[in-house]
Amino acid sequence: MMRTFSFRLGAIRHNKDLLWSAKTWHQVQRHKTCVPNNFKEYENLRQLYNPKVPEHFNFAKDVLDNWAESEKCGKKLPNPALWWVNDEKDEIKWSFEELGFHSRRVANVLSGPCNLQKGDRVLLILPRLPEWWLVNVACLRKGTVLIPGTSQLTARDILHRLHTSKAKCIITDESLAPVLDSVAAECSFLKAKLLVSDKKRNGWLNFRELSRMASSDHTCVDTKSEDPMTIFFTSGTTGSPKMTEHSHCSFGIGLTVNGRYWLDLTEHDVFWNTSDTGWAKTAWSSVFAAWIQGACVFVHHMPRFDTTTVLQTLANYPISTFCTAPTAYRMLVQEDLSRYKFQNLQHCLSAGEPINPEVMEKWKASTGLNIYEGYGQTETVLIAGTFKGMKIKPGSCGKPSPAYDVQVVDDDGKEVPNGSEGNLAIRVKPNRPFCLFTGYTDDPERTAQCYKGDFYLTGDRGVKDDDGYLWFVGRADDVILSAGYRIGPFEVENALIEHEAVAESAVVSSPDPIRGEIVKAFVVLKPAFKEQSQDQLVAELQGHVKKVTAPYKYPRKIEFVEQLPKTVSGKIRRVELRNKEWRRS
Repeated sequence: MMRTFSFRLGAIRHNKDLLWSAKTWHQVQRHKTCVPNNFKEYENLRQLYNPKVPEHFNFAKDVLDNWAESEKCGKKLPNPALWWVNDEKDEIKWSFEELGFHSRRVANVLSGPCNLQKGDRVLLILPRLPEWWLVNVACLRKGTVLIPGTSQLTARDILHRLHTSKAKCIITDESLAPVLDSVAAECSFLKAKLLVSDKKRNGWLNFRELSRMASSDHTCVDTKSEDPMTIFFTSGTTGSPKMTEHSHCSFGIGLTVNGRYWLDLTEHDVFWNTSDTGWAKTAWSSVFAAWIQGACVFVHHMPRFDTTTVLQTLANYPISTFCTAPTAYRMLVQEDLSRYKFQNLQHCLSAGEPINPEVMEKWKASTGLNIYEGYGQTETVLIAGTFKGMKIKPGSCGKPSPAYDVQVVDDDGKEVPNGSEGNLAIRVKPNRPFCLFTGYTDDPERTAQCYKGDFYLTGDRGVKDDDGYLWFVGRADDVILSAGYRIGPFEVENALIEHEAVAESAVVSSPDPIRGEIVKAFVVLKPAFKEQSQDQLVAELQGHVKKVTAPYKYPRKIEFVEQLPKTVSGKIRRVELRNKEWRRS
């Protein structure tokens, strides 16, 4: 039986025309196709993508409220803005009008009980709860700067983020409130603590109670396009997390390229992105890109990634577009996909790190659907991707996004010939793209280090081929230099995962007195192979890599491990493995 949440509809009157049913969606589902909805072909994207950046812009007022007005006038399809479910069969569906109603209440909570002013920073640490989306929109309306964080943060992580950001308000749930209380005494700048719970806690304001009591009348603040809107801490794959600041226009307008062209969303679509709420990918896909297009953002609470839950959800709900991380796809293709029918699924995408061609092939063989890869960073919108209608080259992250002029350059910022490895870079002179991050907050030195000549350097190494496709080699720090050869970890990992014994792998450099560095692979075996002779498996894997890629790239050392170290966003921390090999800390 569906439970009703106390804050769900408040005093708002139900409008039957806005209520949505699965039956409606089954009537509008299209046949599976790779034909784009919003463009004809990749080659004309640069002509289509011509965003205007006004002096003043606010996503809540200029986009979300416009969709709400279209709903009232009957000009928009009657699909929800947000559709949230959990394992207990609880369900919430909000139209854009309802999203506006609730978010204005929350904005008044930020203004009144929390006493926050425009520009104050708010640290938001919540799992996939509907309140997470309300706070996102409320901060836009209030003009406070949102700092999302993952629920997997430790007390040390939270203290670092609070001290670095000087956030004046924190919003979290019961699970993390004790952790926050253990460090709050060291944060004299913290003015308000909001608890998302039906219970009360000493020293905390209750989010749900205050939201129910708050007025839904709120006037959105006037924000300039370049005003700070959000700060993300990077995932820390190569070092300590940095505060990456984005403006109201960099995401609010810039992510049009993601929603309209890469995701290719329309008002018909139900879009599910599984990213953790603490990372920029959720803002990319589950807030801005989808709502720019008026699509439905689908959310499953799912505290931890579970393959059965994901597959059942894709089969049981009319999800048309699905995006998840390569790690997740690797787990999904190990299941018996023939047990599931994804009748509504039309478009599958992946981002966060490169996806292995072997995984793409297995997914397509089982579902009939390609996986379209996207490449970007916390600092950017989509840098490159495979778009509908484009030939997919497995192993390539596609072609440059129309948002940027992407080139491969040397360490001096000079372009290198096609086929040559270099730094993946975005041209910033003479015209700096508006959809690039403002900078690393309070750290001009680290910000300046990102630029060389006419380019912003992503910190990634890659190659552009003669067809204009980009090939990711690895983070600059991950590239292995062995006896004069440059070896990217990703190509070795791709070769390893093609072997039937390998579930996952990570490749790093290891010191060698003759070659300087050699390739070492940390390998997670599939359960069926864990009892086999390790010496035999090492020889098999080394021989396998020699056959499928250049022999000099094979891993001269292999270590079998139970799991790989990862960031809380699921990216492999090769830096940790490399430090172990080089005995650095």
